[in-house]
Amino acid sequence: MAVNAKKAAVYILVVFVLYLIITDPAKAADYVQIGFEGISDAAKAVGDFMTWLANGGK
Repeated sequence: MAVNAKKAAVYILVVFVLYLIITDPAKAADYVQIGFEGISDAAKAVGDFMTWLANGGK
């Protein structure tokens, strides 16, 4: 039962993304840019934390 719900959720998400891209490509590009900026910021924060940790927490 849970597998079917997961498949349905993924299918609905894919359909929504395709709909968004087809109806408003500029807004879809903005969303992708926001997502990549978020991932980049998160990776930078992890790197800063690891540097801080490697320096003995100073």
